[in-house]
Amino acid sequence: MLRRLREARITLPVVILTARDSVSDIVAGLESGADDYMVKPFAFDELLARVRLRLRREEPPENFLLRVGDLILDLRTRRARAGERVTDLSAREFALAEILMRNPDRVLSREQLLSQVWGFDYDPGSNIVDVYIRYLRRKIGAERVQTVRGVGYRLRV
Repeated sequence: MLRRLREARITLPVVILTARDSVSDIVAGLESGADDYMVKPFAFDELLARVRLRLRREEPPENFLLRVGDLILDLRTRRARAGERVTDLSAREFALAEILMRNPDRVLSREQLLSQVWGFDYDPGSNIVDVYIRYLRRKIGAERVQTVRGVGYRLRV
């Protein structure tokens, strides 16, 4: 299971707690992607210290972050940081924010956003783009996403 998580590039910290104490078991656990390995019985305080160590927040590498002004989109955690406010985004909100942030100050039509976020099987007359722009504005700030009447939307720099 741990190998499948790591193959899917899920970087959730994992500490293995087990009664298996042979060197080969420990090596196998660590090589399969575990961040730490503890053999039972163990001291609870030691477990807590190891968990705290694994959960320490490190700044993600820059290639996992999109920045436009003080708006930051973390591609690993799928969270947006607008100033000091951090918010989780739904899958569609995230995809919409990512497209807008990869094209700052560029006007993107509703049709472009619809095809890139929802695919080609959605009705071009649908207001789904407008609805999700409204959701996104609530989460990252209304002033960041500008409506260009008759054309589409742009992320303001």
